[in-house]
Amino acid sequence: MNIIKLLLLITFIPFILMANDDRPPISYNFLAKKEVQKFVNMMVKKYHFKRNYMRAVLNHAKLDRDTLARYSGKYKVGSTNGPWERYKAHVLNKDSLRKAKKFKKQYYKTLKRAEKTYRVDMDYIIGFMGVESKFGEYTGDYNVLDALATLAFHPNRMQKFFKAEFKHLFLLSREKGYKITELEGSFAGAMGCVQQVPSMARKHKADFNKDGISDPWDVEDCIGSIAKFMHKNKWRNRHVVAVATSFKGKRFKKLKTSHRRTLSTKTIYRAGIKPLKPFNESKAYLLKTRNTTHDDIYMGGKNFRVLTRYNNSTSYGVAIHLIAQSVK
Repeated sequence: MNIIKLLLLITFIPFILMANDDRPPISYNFLAKKEVQKFVNMMVKKYHFKRNYMRAVLNHAKLDRDTLARYSGKYKVGSTNGPWERYKAHVLNKDSLRKAKKFKKQYYKTLKRAEKTYRVDMDYIIGFMGVESKFGEYTGDYNVLDALATLAFHPNRMQKFFKAEFKHLFLLSREKGYKITELEGSFAGAMGCVQQVPSMARKHKADFNKDGISDPWDVEDCIGSIAKFMHKNKWRNRHVVAVATSFKGKRFKKLKTSHRRTLSTKTIYRAGIKPLKPFNESKAYLLKTRNTTHDDIYMGGKNFRVLTRYNNSTSYGVAIHLIAQSVK
């Protein structure tokens, strides 16, 4: 699965997980749609699900109007994209940073074991946990079956992606013995304390508490899962992640900023950017977060790209970085 596609899924999940009570899911006959019948046939033939089971599950699924509106361009408030100010207000506020320190103290032994096992930085694991679920406090109360059925079989900008996730939902539920009709998560079908859509939950699972079960809702397993993800994506311990900079003026427009491509440090320095701490890589991601009154500019190293491979967003990566810095 292309992890980059997760950008629109989990950028602001920690603080918009609560369901929209004004638009609750409603009954809907999914089985009347030809593409649903085709999906059932595929799952029966290719993955050997019982047809009666597939029909029973889909008869149970409801149409989630709130979820659909978020991906059909008709719903703006609480969408999966948003300004940097919202990150500051919800995941970088004093309460969240206090909880980050508490989380490090509470789970220090597990974090240290993950750090040693996977050769990653525990403080960035804490950053992931903070951004994704406020350290396991907010994991979502949307019915995952309703959300993914709706997005898989109704036109929206990511329908192909969600149809694939709907397949993985059935496979995950069978593998884990979950009751598929009772799973809860985000409006995009992301589950657990590091908000994994079904394909991610299957791919990046970890039984880090060694109880014989990889559980997306177990904090220790989530710590192991993120550490494993960082290791697989070539995290380099004790290497630079991001460095704050200074420049003249309030807004920066001299160079194109991006977490997807690097610029030579010479080019960056010639544009008037000055790192506030040593930056020892020859190339850097030039990163911008836009505040209401000014821009903040960071220089990101190779490790920064690891953060954004979980969620393809500069703001997401910077938020993780700042949480990590706050607990060092």
